[in-house]
Amino acid sequence: MDPDEDLLARAAREPTAFEPLVARHSPALHGYLVRRAPAAADDLLSEVWLQAYAHRKTFDAARGSARGWLFGVARNVLSRHRQAVARSAAREQQHPDATAADPWQAVDQRLDAATVGPELHEKIAGLPAVERELLLLVAWEQLTPAEAAAVVGIPAGTARSRLHRARARLRDGLSRTTRTNLTGDFA
Repeated sequence: MDPDEDLLARAAREPTAFEPLVARHSPALHGYLVRRAPAAADDLLSEVWLQAYAHRKTFDAARGSARGWLFGVARNVLSRHRQAVARSAAREQQHPDATAADPWQAVDQRLDAATVGPELHEKIAGLPAVERELLLLVAWEQLTPAEAAAVVGIPAGTARSRLHRARARLRDGLSRTTRTNLTGDFA
């Protein structure tokens, strides 16, 4: 099995080398998109692959892994999607009580919503945007801190520091009951 970086480099001159990347990374990228834009995830995944293929020659292995680069493409596609949705909503002058898709719904479904979910949701939402994104990339998408750093465009050391800070803020901000109910990277 060829390494992702080799496939991406070969795909610049040999388009069929791109196909294994799609097979390997579609499930993880789709999960990333489902957790952030459930209703549009399938379409966004298609756009991610179109953008990744169109820009495959810009991949630089010296700047990080192919997996991190693909998540960066996904993040950019998601950002453009959110901007388009916001522009559309403004044009259509939606009613203020219209509900937007809740990107935390998947988290709440996995947690005990009566005890842990609301408090955890509030604390994660209260994190600074970059810390929140790093935490979710590492916890949900299982990227390494260095890969997550490449996705958000910051140095790896800075990402590790911010990830540590995000975890500490969650740990310090959550009630004792919630902390004892959580496992893994959050507690």
